[in-house]
Amino acid sequence: MKPLRFLFSLLLIFVVVFCFAPTAWAFCGFYVAKADTKLYNKASQVAIAHSGDRTVLTMANDYQGDVKDFAIVVPVPTVLQKEQVRVGNPKILERLDAFSAPRLVEYFDPDPCTLVYENALPQSAPAPAAQRSDAGAKRGGDSLGVTVEARFNVGEYDIVILSAKESGGLETWLIRNGYKIPKGAKQLLKPYIRQKMKFFVAKVNLDKFEETGYQYLRPLQISYQSPKFMLPIRLGMINTTTDQDLVVYILSPKGQAELTNYRTVKIPSNANIPLFVKNEFGEFYKSMFQTSYTREDRKVAFLEYAWDMGSCDPCSADPLSREELKQAGVFWFNDFPPDINQSAPFRNSIVPNDVFITRLHVRYSRDKFPEDLIFQETSNRENFQGRYILQHPFTGEAKCQAGRQYKQSLPKRFEQEAQTLARLTNWNIQDIRKKMNLESQLRTSWWQVILSWLGWN
Repeated sequence: MKPLRFLFSLLLIFVVVFCFAPTAWAFCGFYVAKADTKLYNKASQVAIAHSGDRTVLTMANDYQGDVKDFAIVVPVPTVLQKEQVRVGNPKILERLDAFSAPRLVEYFDPDPCTLVYENALPQSAPAPAAQRSDAGAKRGGDSLGVTVEARFNVGEYDIVILSAKESGGLETWLIRNGYKIPKGAKQLLKPYIRQKMKFFVAKVNLDKFEETGYQYLRPLQISYQSPKFMLPIRLGMINTTTDQDLVVYILSPKGQAELTNYRTVKIPSNANIPLFVKNEFGEFYKSMFQTSYTREDRKVAFLEYAWDMGSCDPCSADPLSREELKQAGVFWFNDFPPDINQSAPFRNSIVPNDVFITRLHVRYSRDKFPEDLIFQETSNRENFQGRYILQHPFTGEAKCQAGRQYKQSLPKRFEQEAQTLARLTNWNIQDIRKKMNLESQLRTSWWQVILSWLGWN
């Protein structure tokens, strides 16, 4: 039987796009791959729809094991009632992930001898236990300083909302009531009790789970009103010694979200990299992320995507529809009427420009993230994406001076791409050149230069 992992992991769980209006889009090109959460063995995902003091959290879990052993304990700022909790659609986080994932794009250089060369060539980018009755569950609670504030069932989950006076009593109550508490929980529960937070505790009702027909646990979504805009992560550190990945999708009517108690850093982006990476994009991104994570001393949140939800360029997935965003927790649509000029089949697809998505990727450990994540909304609506560029050279015959100069410039360009890849990933530069067949190209370039000087090429 696998040990229970206490995680605050909510709701977790070759498209080619052409650009038809180059003057309207900054990143026209072909989308060829994305670096989604499937790259990581254990990547928790959380969707947060937030405006003012209202928050909707969608929590997915990455629990792998017998569902009877599953339980989740989440500190929450207020007592939740049944109508504030629901089972979410597991596809919504998949959609958010696909839409916001870092992406690989490719361009193809045109014939340098065409008149439109200068304008057409893209600029190089900078480098459970048995069920218990209410009476049984409450027994002993008073003496332990634990109060059952609410108890209800939602979908396949049995849920209790607890308050506690001290962490030892809460730990004892949980153990007596069939929850398997990892060693060390007492110390990590203590700060939340001092803050007078409540505890959202869920475990699986096996009979109801079998009735759903699902093989995996569905996400839980909670709604509450509180001035606290935060995400508890410390309970997820109880029984693990390795770094954990957390991807947070924040939906806001204002603009980008950022952390206030840790730095928020943009992931390296807009880099031209060698063509062979097309077949190794997953490994490239994992290596690049780890390199950046290490360079930043392992205590930052990386911004991987920030964009108005009504558009994308290039699109690694279609923007979420109005209905999908509602399922993700966007609650401010209620005051936004559909466009009356749209025909009925399309009204529900209209996405107003007051939904801005921020994707933050946090890799955290006990020593580098001693505090929970505290967020703030900003009015910054600047677009950003993790974007990596393959630029295919023109391989046809160059019959003009501009063409000859273009051919001469390619070895330097290829070497720059190799150096960029080595810097981003810490991969060995010689191995990169070998995969690019760069040495062969550089060895033969000298005579091409001479022929060009003589006008014979």
